[in-house]
Amino acid sequence: MKVIIPLAGLGTRLRPHTYTKPKPLLNVAGKPILGHMLDRLGGIDIEEMIFIVGYLGEQIEEYVEANYHFAARYLRQEELLGQAHAIYLAKNYVQGPVLILFVDTIFEAELGGLGDVSTDGVIYVKEVDDPSRFGVVLVEDGLITKLVEKPSVPVSNLAIIGLYYIVDSKLLFECIDELMRIGKTIEKEYYLADALQIMIDRGAKFSAIPVEVWEDCGKPETLLATNRYLLKKGGGQEIETRNSIIIPPVHIAQTASITNSIIGPYVSIAQRCVVVGSIIQDSIINEGAHIENVTLTQSLVGSHTWVRGAYNKLDVGDSSQVDLSP
Repeated sequence: MKVIIPLAGLGTRLRPHTYTKPKPLLNVAGKPILGHMLDRLGGIDIEEMIFIVGYLGEQIEEYVEANYHFAARYLRQEELLGQAHAIYLAKNYVQGPVLILFVDTIFEAELGGLGDVSTDGVIYVKEVDDPSRFGVVLVEDGLITKLVEKPSVPVSNLAIIGLYYIVDSKLLFECIDELMRIGKTIEKEYYLADALQIMIDRGAKFSAIPVEVWEDCGKPETLLATNRYLLKKGGGQEIETRNSIIIPPVHIAQTASITNSIIGPYVSIAQRCVVVGSIIQDSIINEGAHIENVTLTQSLVGSHTWVRGAYNKLDVGDSSQVDLSP
C-alpha cells in the first residue's frame, strides 16, 4: 500500500508562524505535527510515502529524511488548486490500495486491519457540533451515500477527518480527472469529497468508520488544544531546572534552560530555549526563543524570538524580537 500526504497548503490561519515554516512542521508536545502523524502509521505495511509539497517544501523533505527511514517521494504542487488536484499529482506512482491523510489531523484509529476491508474503501469520520466547517457524509444501511463539502445547511454531523483508505486507486484518479474536466470547484479548488462522490455514483461502496479522537491543528486555538491533548496523553518530558517549579504535563527539551520560573501546565518548550523569571502556562515556545520576566498563557512564540518584560498573550512568528518592557 502507498500513502499520499498533501502538504502544499500555505497555512494562512497560522500566520505569522507559517511564513518561515510549513504548517506540518509546527511543534506540538515536543514534535512537529507531521511527526505525530507519521508515528501513527508504524503498524501498517507501507510501500512508499508520497508527500505533495509546496511553499517551503524543502523543509518537509529535510525533516522526513533526517527522522524516518521509509521509501519516500516528494512531488511539488505548483498551483494550489485544491485537495483533489494535489492527490492527482501522484497518479503515475500509485497502483492498488492507497491511504490518504491530511496533515491537520491528529487521530486515534486502528489502521492495522485495512487489508481486510470488504468495501471499496473507508472514510474516517467524527461526530461534531458544527458540521458547516467540514466535509460530511450521509450514511444509509452502513454505507456512505453522499459526501457534502462544508454544507451551508446541516445534512449530517459526521465530519470527514481527513483520513481515507481507497482500494481502487485507478478509479479514484479517473474520478478526479472527471472532476477537473467538468470544472467543479469550490472557491477555485477541487475537493476530494467531490471526486469520491463521483466514485459512489459509479457504484463504489464506502464505509464510514468513526474515531474517538480527532484533534485539529489548523488554527492557533486548536493547535494549543492539540498540545494539551497530547501532553495529557503521555507526551510529557521534564528536565532539571534552577529554582523553578514545573507543573505537569509539560514537554521541555533537554537543551532548554529554565531559571526562576513557573512552567505549566500544558506547556511545550523546544530545544535551546531560555526562560528566566517567567510564568508560562498553556503555551508553545519554539526553538531558540528567549523568554524573560513575563507571564504568558495561551501563547505561541516562534523560533529565535526574544520576549521580555510584561504580562501578555502573544502570537509571535519566527525570528522576531518583542520587548515589552515599560
